[in-house]
Amino acid sequence: MAKTREIKKRIKAVANIRRITKTMQMIATSKFARAQQAATAGKPYTETLFDLVQQLAGAMGSEVSHPLLGSVKPAPGAKELTLVITSDRGLCGPYNGSVLRTAMNFFKKNDAAKGGVIELVGKKGAGFFKFAGINVARQHSQFGDKPTYENVQQLAEEYTRMFIAGKISSVRVIYMKFLSTSRQAPAVVQLLPFQTDNLGAKKSEAAKGPNQIFEFAPNAQELLGAILPAAVKALLFQAFNDAVVSEHVARMVAMKSATDAAGKMGKLYTRKFNRARQAQITTELTEIISGAAALK
Repeated sequence: MAKTREIKKRIKAVANIRRITKTMQMIATSKFARAQQAATAGKPYTETLFDLVQQLAGAMGSEVSHPLLGSVKPAPGAKELTLVITSDRGLCGPYNGSVLRTAMNFFKKNDAAKGGVIELVGKKGAGFFKFAGINVARQHSQFGDKPTYENVQQLAEEYTRMFIAGKISSVRVIYMKFLSTSRQAPAVVQLLPFQTDNLGAKKSEAAKGPNQIFEFAPNAQELLGAILPAAVKALLFQAFNDAVVSEHVARMVAMKSATDAAGKMGKLYTRKFNRARQAQITTELTEIISGAAALK
């Protein structure tokens, strides 16, 4: 009797867990749909800015010069800055682990980055870096799972001012890049000095076509000065959007796996309960029959 009671408690506990994970899966699916819309809606704008920067740089040729492109040498002692984007909440499968492993591999190969300024987004990376003995200069908590363009713009402008002033020599972002619903990959992107080959695939496709000649008004240098800061902001905002949508995908998949596992475990315990109950009934019937036979 005690065995069947214990199994019934486990069946109830597994059913409660399954309801929780199913609810979290539905919430993650809903958030993923909104985040995916935001991430995909901003990509055409980002790609167009990159295309304009490439055309301007191509038109100017060797005369291209702008502080954000690295034409100004950093001050002596300027350090590299690395921004690592993780999540605030867990239960999202290998999401944080993949980003943090990529960051650690990058730091192992780049001593300047490891000894430079490291900033963090998300609570899940704080404990990891503390255990690894890596000093985090600043942890951003204003973004959450709904980063606004205003907050990202302020951060991008701060990085831009520091880079132009020569306080930092470069800015890199480590995050989870959203490629498709079934594929996300951790990426290390250089934000400053700005690189026009961040969309290398698009550039290589454009290079196959005929060479085009443009006339710019105002001149290319002025246009480049106006477009480059916007491109830096757009690239950083796209990184945040990709990170958020990748987090929701990872949590959605993890909660679906947990729900399926809880369902299988519930069926397993139900079978065990039925067998234990059947054995208990058989034992009780045997005792009754044996008692009746003894009275004859």
